[in-house]
Amino acid sequence: MEKQTRRQLFGGAAATIGAVALYQILAGGNGPQTVTSSSSTVPLIKLDEGLAPQSFITPTEDFFRIDTAYPSIPELAKDSWQLKIHGMVNSEVTLSFADLEAMPQMSDTITLACVSNEVGGNEIGNAVWGGVSLADVLRMAGVQSGAEQLVSRSSDGWTCGTPVDAVMDGRNAMLVTTMNGEPLTPKHGFPVRMIVPGLFGYVSATKWLVDLELTTWDAFDPYWVVRGWTPEGPVLSSSRIDLPRPAGKVKVGALTAGGFAWAPRAGVGKVQVRLNAGQWQDAEIVESHSGDAWAQWRADIEVAAGEQLLTVRVIDANGVEQVEAEQGTFPSGATGLHSVKFSAI
Repeated sequence: MEKQTRRQLFGGAAATIGAVALYQILAGGNGPQTVTSSSSTVPLIKLDEGLAPQSFITPTEDFFRIDTAYPSIPELAKDSWQLKIHGMVNSEVTLSFADLEAMPQMSDTITLACVSNEVGGNEIGNAVWGGVSLADVLRMAGVQSGAEQLVSRSSDGWTCGTPVDAVMDGRNAMLVTTMNGEPLTPKHGFPVRMIVPGLFGYVSATKWLVDLELTTWDAFDPYWVVRGWTPEGPVLSSSRIDLPRPAGKVKVGALTAGGFAWAPRAGVGKVQVRLNAGQWQDAEIVESHSGDAWAQWRADIEVAAGEQLLTVRVIDANGVEQVEAEQGTFPSGATGLHSVKFSAI
């Protein structure tokens, strides 16, 4: 199968989280620090100044977007929307939006990542998703023995294959109708999309959802699997440095570094940083939620004059260290450690 990357297909279409993540790092010492780079000066905000952290939750307008709906975003009306559940089920079911509204509602903070996210990249975000249990919906139809793959289809024809076991194992897999407390926006899948914690979006996060089919792995290859990406797509543990900025300039002495780390399903056990060729030191976990959401970290370090290299790694709650060996995003996600070069003056 021929490799096709999402960047080749979409170019620069995806929005990035950008600098908003930098405002959540907590600064130590006697006041806000400032890190100056060639492009911007970014203050580190202290909680005791009354400025609550915001970027642990990615604002909807800043959340990355990767899909095949270009140039036009599907426009669906919730009053006429329907979802068909069929295939290897005991009885076919068709649901309306009103049917979903009548079901028990749930919400959870879940990190969603794209498999094309480079180490240290921005094709990842954390949001509060709300809706109904996807497992409950499948139980309404009755999943037959031997069903392995849940094929979901978008109104624009895009297809996705999700392991049935991942939907039914108790994690908060959802048919999503809200994002960060508001109805889904059109570009994020209004009126209904899927979220399955712990899986990359290409195998779990169908937007503009209209069809669910229970089947086997052998029976169908979804959109990205046809293009050579692996079928099951678990998100890999990783971590990112948001401060200091690449090629930034900081003052000699105390420096507060910070960023995010994630270890899907197991959860973040600890985050460690290393300056140059020094020893790993534990960072502080500033904010976390569960194994299905990323954690924010900070670390106070001392820097001498000159060029510096800061590296980060995550160790999950089971003691498994982030993979250091470098691998590109194709076909199952990037591995390696994120490092930032900066200078102290």
